[in-house]
Amino acid sequence: MLLITLAGTAAAYAFSPAAAAVTGVSCLLLAAVFLLSTGHRYKRLTRLSDYLKRVNGGDYALELPDNDEGELSILKSEIYKVTVSLNEQNERLKKEKIQLADSLSDISHQFKTPLTSLSVMTDLLSDGKLDEGRRAEFNRQLRMQLGRLTWLTEALLKLSKLDADAVSFRRQSVSTRGLIDKACAPLLIPAELKEQTLSVQSDGGSVCCDPNWTAEALSNILKNCMEHTPAGGEIRISASTNALFTEIRVLDSGPGLDKADLPHIFERFYRGKNAAKDSVGIGLAMAKAILEAQGGGLDARNSSEGGAEFILRFPAPQAN
Repeated sequence: MLLITLAGTAAAYAFSPAAAAVTGVSCLLLAAVFLLSTGHRYKRLTRLSDYLKRVNGGDYALELPDNDEGELSILKSEIYKVTVSLNEQNERLKKEKIQLADSLSDISHQFKTPLTSLSVMTDLLSDGKLDEGRRAEFNRQLRMQLGRLTWLTEALLKLSKLDADAVSFRRQSVSTRGLIDKACAPLLIPAELKEQTLSVQSDGGSVCCDPNWTAEALSNILKNCMEHTPAGGEIRISASTNALFTEIRVLDSGPGLDKADLPHIFERFYRGKNAAKDSVGIGLAMAKAILEAQGGGLDARNSSEGGAEFILRFPAPQAN
């Protein structure tokens, strides 16, 4: 800018000294304006650079974007949007980290109880003076605890697959009655031992879903109802279809759901006030995850007739 000022002044001096003076003063004023503007831009760039360094260091304190026009204002606005997004992701990661720690704590607690029982019973079985009756009882308890550990491990693996979207659901049209019968099949003997009745009503409709995974979800719901239904009670299952969705309702004759449990009943490892002694708190959470992964839904409430009611909904094929 100084060289341009000198060159312009020298060129103007060829015409007259007055022209040289005007040209020199004008060029100096333009140079001053240019330097002030450039200095202001560099200061703003420095502030943006410092802001990015803070963000990179984990400081997500948000600075409101200015309302000026120009390329730097646009850049600052975009940086602000990125900062907001990074801040939200950071908060989600913190929550997920806390949830992971809580889940690991719950899992270790669930494994600790049967493992402790297995250790104690193994020590007792090593006693050569143990009578045959007690030995048979301890063997039965060992098999029961091993079965519980096996089920818990398989359930946790299935939940992890659902969380990772690693499950490939093979949807097909199946009759609601066939789906219900498939879910009830492994529970008929336990229900008979407790003198419980499983009654089914179906309108003959169909549902589009993965029959194996969906039957497992329904089976978990039925197991929960059986746990909370007294001996001699009844569990009613009904299915209906309309233009929008297929609905399966499961109603037990137990005491119903505690109001304090309703908001948390589908949370993992949550055990309600009336939960069974050996309940883990995974079955209902897995059932909800399976249904939602297929576009369906699961709700729970207390029926006006008494007892707990679970409502499964599947979108109709055309709606799906």
